[in-house]
Amino acid sequence: MKLSQISSEPQLVEVTLDDKALVKKYGESLTFYTWDRQPIEVFTKLANLTESDNAEIISIMKTLILDEEGKPVIDGKNTLPMDILLQAIKKVTEQLGN
Repeated sequence: MKLSQISSEPQLVEVTLDDKALVKKYGESLTFYTWDRQPIEVFTKLANLTESDNAEIISIMKTLILDEEGKPVIDGKNTLPMDILLQAIKKVTEQLGN
């Protein structure tokens, strides 16, 4: 198979946060969107992060945690509660590993 046969533009995919603690706290599962494939620059940045690179992690997540229109959920004035942000980071990195 040729690589050109499987290359395509990224598509938005829905991601569900259904961690028991989050569902209990917020009353239901939470959803956001991300791209089904990431540019190599984003993937490389994530692969090279260390636990102490918190600011860079958040910066990258701004481009990965999106609404249904592909717009960032986290921006200059909006942010997420820490428990949701941590679960969203976990889900996005799990997806990147697949």
